[in-house]
Order: sequence, then structure tokens, then C-alpha cells
Amino acid sequence: MKIKKGNKGSTILLLIILILLIGIIGITGYVLYSEIMGESTIEISFEEDSIIPTIQYKTTEKEDSNNYEEIIFKETSSGNGTTENAGNYKHLYNQLDKTAKIIYSKLYENRENLKTGTYTVEFKNTFSSLLSESGGDEELQRQYQSAIEALIYDNPDIFYIDATKMYINIEKITKITGIKYNVYINSGHQPNYLQDGFLSKSDVDAALLQIETIKNQILSKANGKSDYEKVKLVHDYLVETIDYETTISQDNIYDMYGALVYKKAVCEGYAKAFQYFMNELKVDNVIVIGQGTNSNNETESHAWNYVKLNENWYAVDTTWDDPVVIGGGKQSQQSKYQYFLKGLTTFNKSHIPSGRFTEGGQIFEYPTLSIRDYD
Repeated sequence: MKIKKGNKGSTILLLIILILLIGIIGITGYVLYSEIMGESTIEISFEEDSIIPTIQYKTTEKEDSNNYEEIIFKETSSGNGTTENAGNYKHLYNQLDKTAKIIYSKLYENRENLKTGTYTVEFKNTFSSLLSESGGDEELQRQYQSAIEALIYDNPDIFYIDATKMYINIEKITKITGIKYNVYINSGHQPNYLQDGFLSKSDVDAALLQIETIKNQILSKANGKSDYEKVKLVHDYLVETIDYETTISQDNIYDMYGALVYKKAVCEGYAKAFQYFMNELKVDNVIVIGQGTNSNNETESHAWNYVKLNENWYAVDTTWDDPVVIGGGKQSQQSKYQYFLKGLTTFNKSHIPSGRFTEGGQIFEYPTLSIRDYD
């Protein structure tokens, strides 16, 4: 029996083509693997005198992420003209752009998790459209800063967060089908993003329990009182119990915890403590940042509050109603209410709002004060 032989030249040609195809596939596979697994990182930098760090930008190629469903903070009607969130006045939130509102809302919803100081807040692919644009990372940084500022100054009870220890991270995801991004907020290289003096969630909860006790005392005294009487009650309590901190050396002097528990604070601590009680008593209010010119004609950065009474807005400065009395002693009744429920004509002689919490940050607007003082 004879075996038919094929064409030797054709066989060799087929072998050469097969080898070339294997080589091309191998090279292509290596290129795609290298593109997906490659990594580069841009170092984070800080702006001097800024409470918000600049963006930490990572371009890490990895597998795709799911979209984060956008959740915007909304007040829902309870059917009786009030809202479920009555008392949580979001004057700054309402002025944010959509991107900043998403960041604010996600952080606000996770405020219980944030007590750990290590929880990672994930946005996944939410900001891919923005980041795909030229300068998108810089715009996201601006929106992040605005969101953090609004969150802190809308919500004095989130006093345990140190914004300078929080980082927004961007991962660039390269795939054959295109580029996507993964965004998340964490503590970066820091052990946590809690304020100094707090090491864990249990520390934060213990501090909140102390504040809760004080709050309940105030609320019991305010029961049945008019809004004016509630405002005066809180004003008098803060003026009489807090000492202005002149050394700037203690923890929590810029927040309500220092003001209410340690009884030591600077103007921002006074203003946040007042804001906290107004929220709890459901008196519409907002914290104000600007410049104050004191009786010595010295101008300095300052914080105070606006409150709404009888559909009009009035200014209250508990810090300056609690002056440091040289040599001790008590202040006069006149000085105790010198900056209490004042209108535009009186108050703006010494107080000029700026609406800007950090250098280069968003300029927020405030309600318009009544021309006249409260009657």
C-alpha cells in the first residue's frame, strides 16, 4: 500500500504562517496586559495655610468599577408644612454645584462610618464624564473643597472630622473599550482623619454623649418658649459658660465640642455651638465667616451667626458679647447684648461677611439681614 505525500513546500509555508501568528498573538497579549497593569502616581502637595489638602491623584490601571448611584440630599415633606430634616438647615449645600452636592451627600450619609476615621467613602465611576474632560481633575478638586467646607459649616455636629487629613483619590482605569475612573476618599498616609484628641469611634461616641447631656438641659429649659426666647436662652448660656481661648493651644477650640464640654473656644467654636443649638431648637440659622473690626479698630478674621425670626434675618455674635475682661470681673448688661439680634445698619459697622472659608475657596452667599435691629 502506498501513502500519498503532500506538497513539501506548502507544508513549510503553513508552519511559517502558524509561527508568525503565535508570535503576533503573544506580543499583542503582552501589550494589552502591560497597558492594563501599568501604574503611575502623582505625589500629593499641600497649599500653605489651606485647611483642605490638594488632590491626591493616582493613575492606576485596573479592572472596571461599577457606577455609584448618585444620591442628592433632599428634604421631604411630612405633610404638615415641615420637613423630616427640619432643623438641619443646608444653606451652604444649596449653593453647591451638582458634583459637590454628590460628594457632600455621600459624606453626610456616612457620618456614622466617618467616626472611625478610617472608613473609605467610595464614588467609583460617578465622575468619569468630568474627569474625561481637560482639567477635569482640577475641577473635581475644587468641587471637593467646596463640598467639605459646606459639610463642616452646615453641620456643627460633625466636629470629629479633620478635613486636612482627608484625601480624594482618583484611579484611572484603562481598558480595551476605553478609560474610566474610580474615585474615593480616605485618610491617605495618615492613620485616620479624626480631629486631634479622638483616636476611635468610641472616643467620638463618648464626646457626643457628653454633648447630648448638655443639649437635653438646654432643650428642657426652652420647652414652650418663643423663638426669640430660645435664641436669647442659648446666647446667654454660651456667653456665661464659655471662656475665650487666647493661647490657641488646646484641642477642639474651633468646634462646638471644645465650646460646650471644655468651655474653651475661639469665635468659630462659639458660632458652631450656637448653630448646633439653633438646629436642635429648629430656629433657621447659618454660620457666617468674614472680617470683624473690634473696639481697638483692629480687623481680624471672625465668625458669627445669622438667625431668622418673624421672617427677618438678624445677626448674633456670641464671641464679642463675651469679651475678655482684663483683671477678671463681670461684663455689663449693655456689653452682653451689644451684638445680639442686630440688623444691617448696626451690625455691618463692625462685621463684613466674606463668604469664603479658605483662600481660593468658593464664595458662599448669606441671607440678607433686616435693615433694623430686632424690636
